[in-house]
Amino acid sequence: MSTTTEAQRPEAGSRQSAFVRGLSNALRSREIAVAAVLVLVVVLTTLKSPSFLFGGDNFRDLLVTPSILLLLAVGQTAVIITRSVDLSVGSTLGLTAYLTGKLFSTYPDLPIVVVFLAGLAMGAVLGLVNGVLVAFGRVPALVITLGTMYIYRGIFLSWAGSDRITASDMPPGFLDLGTSSILGIPILTIIALAVLAIVGYYLHSHRGGRELYAIGSDPDAATLYGLPVTRRILAAFVLSGALAGLAGVVYAARYGTVSSGAGVGIELQAVGAAVIGGVAIFGGAGTVWGAAIGAFLLVTINRALPVIGIQDFWQRAVVGALIIGAIVLDRVLSARQERKLVEERDHA
Repeated sequence: MSTTTEAQRPEAGSRQSAFVRGLSNALRSREIAVAAVLVLVVVLTTLKSPSFLFGGDNFRDLLVTPSILLLLAVGQTAVIITRSVDLSVGSTLGLTAYLTGKLFSTYPDLPIVVVFLAGLAMGAVLGLVNGVLVAFGRVPALVITLGTMYIYRGIFLSWAGSDRITASDMPPGFLDLGTSSILGIPILTIIALAVLAIVGYYLHSHRGGRELYAIGSDPDAATLYGLPVTRRILAAFVLSGALAGLAGVVYAARYGTVSSGAGVGIELQAVGAAVIGGVAIFGGAGTVWGAAIGAFLLVTINRALPVIGIQDFWQRAVVGALIIGAIVLDRVLSARQERKLVEERDHA
């Protein structure tokens, strides 16, 4: 009897230790930590003002408003993990949003699917321009995409001028995408989540996705190992551009109007959402799931702070502090991991 009990004790101990390890890993997960902060913000703001969550269409808006930023953050993640950044996504969004309105005003009977594909294609082409300049020109992505941000914005301003796309220029069926829901979930949110799942699966399970992480971790080693570095960097920028193009179409459906100010400044929010969500600005680490949660957190904070009486200056300061804190945390964790690897090597 005692033999059986003693035999069971190590097994129970091992199960307990496995549970403790799993719980410890979960608590160290950036995605879980950011999600916890998101829930805390929603709960505290709702306690302060119940209408924040339960008033009118507020709950629906909390789901649908981040969908545009989510798409941009997902594309930004693919670029950042390769040690690059894409600052042109806001201008790309504006261009494709305006293209959406012009297509519908010029061809009223054009199928909605065709317009979505046109937005994706235009965004992909603009992303390809960035990728070619970065991959073949060997110029830092920050410089290239800062330049194309202004170039694309200039093209947008020249094309649109003082013209404005209004809801009357777009068919009701398209505008319904911005207001309709399926099982209580806005259609635009479903589109964004579907893109999130596809890109997340690719980065996590597909060879090409894993190679992006390898390139970001050590570009020189990736080259020596024979990885197609140039092709993968091109693909990352094309993906970022395509998703910015899709975000432009979603923007037109969400707001029903497009002016020359569409997408101004949103590129920094996309970078911020990715970094806050755990995507290492130095490349090689992070997930689209974290970036998506970061997008929801940024939008929710921007809506929550005015409710609790925080002035506009402090709203921006809070977001800036979150971004700085995320970068500092990445550096601390990276340095700790490096020290651990050195200690293990010396011990061996």
